[in-house]
Amino acid sequence: MAKISNNKIDLVKNLYYGEKLTMNKIAQKLGVSIDAVVYCMRKNGIKRRSLVEANAIAFQNKKLSFREQTRLSSSQEQLKLAGLMLYWSEGHKSSTSSGIDFANSDADMIAIFVKFLREIYKVDEKRFRILLYCYSDQNVFKLIDFWSRLTRISKKQFSKPYIRKDFCKNSRKMKYGMIHIRYADKKLFLCIMKSIEETKLEMRRSDSGYSSGL
Repeated sequence: MAKISNNKIDLVKNLYYGEKLTMNKIAQKLGVSIDAVVYCMRKNGIKRRSLVEANAIAFQNKKLSFREQTRLSSSQEQLKLAGLMLYWSEGHKSSTSSGIDFANSDADMIAIFVKFLREIYKVDEKRFRILLYCYSDQNVFKLIDFWSRLTRISKKQFSKPYIRKDFCKNSRKMKYGMIHIRYADKKLFLCIMKSIEETKLEMRRSDSGYSSGL
């Protein structure tokens, strides 16, 4: 097993602590085995990261699945604001969320939100997942066909629908059911939530009657 020479110990520390490379990446960079890196760190008292720290760095280095557009036309600015407000109102906003989850039964809102994701964030189409919520006396296949055509998302990307059976047949139902637009990327979720907070702050500042005590 090729060893790491003593004159490279400071380099290992910098790569691990400074550049936050994994031990595997350090091994590749130095042309040695990962066992050599582990041995070097143990021998020289280079403390390894905790699982929480390792996961945080892995998340930070994770490749984006989207490309946020920063140079927007006036119509795109309007679309972005509409999309942000829709998610603020109807989106899942828990800090533990692993991605985007927007639910609604209004076809226009769904269409605008999907357009928002496509035009403003250039999302990866393959990551879309749709969950249909409907009632047992509705035609599931027709509903999926309706939402697939509206969103231009393949039926193959629809999850198993949630079909409710315990309801009053005389109650008012959603004509096309309700769908969840899901996109699994925590970074996109955080990016949208950050933009929502910035928009809220900007709107408050532009309100001459706004008081920080409200």
